[in-house]
Amino acid sequence: MGVRNYLIEGVSGAGKTTVCDELIRRGFQAIHGDRTLAYRGDPETGDPVDDSAPEHHIWDIALVRALAADRTVPVTFFCGGSRNHAKFIDLFDAVFILDVDRDTMLRRIDERVRVDPTDWGGRPEEREICIRMHETKEQVPPGQLIDATPPLTEVVDEILRRVSIRRGG
Repeated sequence: MGVRNYLIEGVSGAGKTTVCDELIRRGFQAIHGDRTLAYRGDPETGDPVDDSAPEHHIWDIALVRALAADRTVPVTFFCGGSRNHAKFIDLFDAVFILDVDRDTMLRRIDERVRVDPTDWGGRPEEREICIRMHETKEQVPPGQLIDATPPLTEVVDEILRRVSIRRGG
């Protein structure tokens, strides 16, 4: 969807959705991958599956490729986590990994679960998976680390600085 395409990834609670909202607020093309691209599927075949295991949270590869190929906007940010990122990571000019400490991650998960008790991380077994994934960084692609613990505006300013875009567009 952009001449330049960037992936913003990280563990649960790192701030991917919030960063996406702020990019949109600032007038950038940003895609909520977990809302518009994700489904439950096998990361190798793409075949739909019926379980909620985190390794089955994948993105529609054809849709990602189509959006990335559209050159009608100068920059597009794809925000969210996908366990099949290896199948399309080559489309991105850079990958940014939002990084937070364990306490921040757990606090953010708790905050969103208070709003929506069905959100990921609300059940004890999901929380344990979130903790394990935070500790191991498993299923997070390689990329440039962004400290996502400062205020949101600073986090987004840092991402935009790294892609050479001035504040305000």
